[in-house]
Amino acid sequence: MVFTPSVTFLQRHTIAWGAALIRDRKKTLMKSKTISFKHILAIGFILVGATFAWVVLGGAMTARTSTAYGKNSQSVADIWGPAQGQAHPSVWYLSPTGKSGRKYIQPTASDIDIKLDFEPKKKGLSWSRTYNADFAATYTIPNPTPIEQTVYVAFPLPSENSSFNNFIFQLGDQQTQQQTPRGGVIEEATTIAPGASVQLHIAYQSRGTDRWAYQLGDIDRVSNFKLTMKTSFAEIDFPDGASSPTNRKYDQANGTWNLQWNYPDVINPQEIGMDMPKVLNPGPIAARMSFFAPVSLLFFFAVLLILGAVKGLNLHPMNYFFLAAGFFAFQILFAYLVDLLPLHVSFIIASLVSLILVGGYVRAVAGMALLKIALPAQFAYLVLFSYSFFFDGLSGLTITIGAIATLALLMIHTAKMDWSQIFGSRDIQKDVNPPPIPE
Repeated sequence: MVFTPSVTFLQRHTIAWGAALIRDRKKTLMKSKTISFKHILAIGFILVGATFAWVVLGGAMTARTSTAYGKNSQSVADIWGPAQGQAHPSVWYLSPTGKSGRKYIQPTASDIDIKLDFEPKKKGLSWSRTYNADFAATYTIPNPTPIEQTVYVAFPLPSENSSFNNFIFQLGDQQTQQQTPRGGVIEEATTIAPGASVQLHIAYQSRGTDRWAYQLGDIDRVSNFKLTMKTSFAEIDFPDGASSPTNRKYDQANGTWNLQWNYPDVINPQEIGMDMPKVLNPGPIAARMSFFAPVSLLFFFAVLLILGAVKGLNLHPMNYFFLAAGFFAFQILFAYLVDLLPLHVSFIIASLVSLILVGGYVRAVAGMALLKIALPAQFAYLVLFSYSFFFDGLSGLTITIGAIATLALLMIHTAKMDWSQIFGSRDIQKDVNPPPIPE
């Protein structure tokens, strides 16, 4: 006797097998979309660990830069000289009515030309803002008395530790190129007829660092004063307490400035000065990038976690550990490449290496769907955010813009999300199970 199964039996078991497949499929989907508190806690622990590593790296870079900077800055100052401050000459004649037996007078005219050629030098991880100064000035020295006077002139050099090439000091017809300064000051005297005047001509070429200034000191009043400054650089910055030029002209073709300070008659004139352009020092930039790197990683993890949950592509905490390591590779590689390569070249190489590491890993783990989220997020939060440290004052604004943009992105993509499903609500899990199969 041949047993023939009934149609009802086959139908019932076929339906049961199909329902089991559907139930297992939905459970798997529910598992991929569900985020547990332990999952988030583990990712947070990874973020804290990465933060500690970045703090150690940033501290090491700061200490290394500080030590090298102290040695290198002294070495550069010994070669190039310190910041220069050229003082206005002092002029006097002997008089019993004057203070300490001297009667001080001011030149009736001052015509000064200074050319600043910026030539930064790099030693180790730091750049020094070195420059060449070409100074030339002509002062008109008067005798305001009705009798012939012996007028004394004292011209202080801008620095006792700087060298001066092609030095010229000519008072009237007397030229004293061979005279050596005493205490950093050159003094000379000449006889001037009543009501007459003589010319004082001074010229030299020197070098300094960071800043050049013309100091008017405690002078109460100057007349017919003119200083013309020509720079070889476009980025000009006047020191605190220094006056702005009365005239300025920019040569766009050469990227240079022609600045003039014209004082026909000014009471209490301010100092005239110029700060050398700022240079990008690799050490401080690498340290700041390391200290702020946890912010980049936080934004990246938030986007990957939430948008990944929207698409049902949650990663294991160990995956986040390797992603954090890929981010850390950027800072540590950049920190040591800048010793050997230019700043921007080092940044490009470190960025490409980190993007390849993280992008390749995400693609291997979750495929192209998650890579389309991770790659733009890493470029924005790691590369662009780190590049903002190349510009002073932009890092805070960049963090603010990044935070607002990230918030807007997450709000848009999660507006219709069922968060109870994402965080594994039991009620939702009950609804996932198919209805029982009727007997």
